Amino acid sequence: MAGTSHYQLKRPEFSAAPKLLIVVAPYYKAIADALVAGAQAEIAAVGGTSEVAEVPGALEVPTAIATAARLSNFDGYVALGCVIRGETTHYDTVCNDSSRAITLMGLQGLFIGNGILTVENMAQAQARAEVAGQNKGGGAAAAALHLLALSRQWGETGKPIGFTSEILARGGTSV
Repeated sequence: MAGTSHYQLKRPEFSAAPKLLIVVAPYYKAIADALVAGAQAEIAAVGGTSEVAEVPGALEVPTAIATAARLSNFDGYVALGCVIRGETTHYDTVCNDSSRAITLMGLQGLFIGNGILTVENMAQAQARAEVAGQNKGGGAAAAALHLLALSRQWGETGKPIGFTSEILARGGTSV
């Protein structure tokens, strides 16, 4: 809503600089570029570093994050892209499936900020992507950083989160 102010948490502080991977689907390039700029600025503001990986579309963002989580050493992830409603139900599939996959990875212990815009038109996308506007890219980075900060505050125990194949094979439950 225009004119509505929202509470924002204070930026977290880190004793060791966080390293985040920004995964973006640049289907709408100008929107994607603005989202990335916002995310990079937010990460830099806490003394962190970031890398950017591009994927073809919003459905590929979760797969890229899952692959990076297995094969690299990032502390957190920022999912960015834009899905604009069209004439078919493809919009619903892309929005629901990408969001669900990101949420499930978060429940399994990854620190992900979801900045995949789901909008009705280009004007809504532009308003949400602009760094000087709603800055949803920066907001997604802030979400990942806050989750990472909580993890560091509480101490990483190495305990598995969610249902893992090792726990299920033993007939146990997860924490």
